[in-house]
Amino acid sequence: MAKLKRWGRELLLLALIALAVVTVMDWLNAPQAPPAFDAQTLTTLDGERVSLAQLSHERPLLVYFWASWCGVCRFTTPDVARTQAAGGNVLTVALRSGDDTQVKHWLARKRLALPVVNDPAGTLSAQWQIGVTPTFVVVSQGKVVQSTTGWTSYWGMKLRLWWAAV
Repeated sequence: MAKLKRWGRELLLLALIALAVVTVMDWLNAPQAPPAFDAQTLTTLDGERVSLAQLSHERPLLVYFWASWCGVCRFTTPDVARTQAAGGNVLTVALRSGDDTQVKHWLARKRLALPVVNDPAGTLSAQWQIGVTPTFVVVSQGKVVQSTTGWTSYWGMKLRLWWAAV
């Protein structure tokens, strides 16, 4: 019994250390929203003109910065599509993944239907100071309310959107 308690304490300590490391890494890698980002008009691959203020006015918006060449994005992008298909408010930004035709072809090959703003030269991502792909930003009523980088699960995305709404 004493051995079991010791293992429990060690697992709890390990979990707390992991949580602290993840929190510090998110803080260090947090994107910086450019001035007046919410009013900037963006154009999706479908030709729709949108703004983050407009998209986040009624409910929180998940903005997902990704790249076709990103290894972790292979795992997160299908979950972003699942979040969007389940009614989540999502806008994605393809970072340095080619021209519009190449990004559309990549999405079709992966059988993904997502609203995508293409950022072929990385200009938009540079404005946001995106240093890690993938990066997730939650915008609510035109304000950044949270962000994270790296792998995030479907339920992690859903929880972040829910938390921003309460």
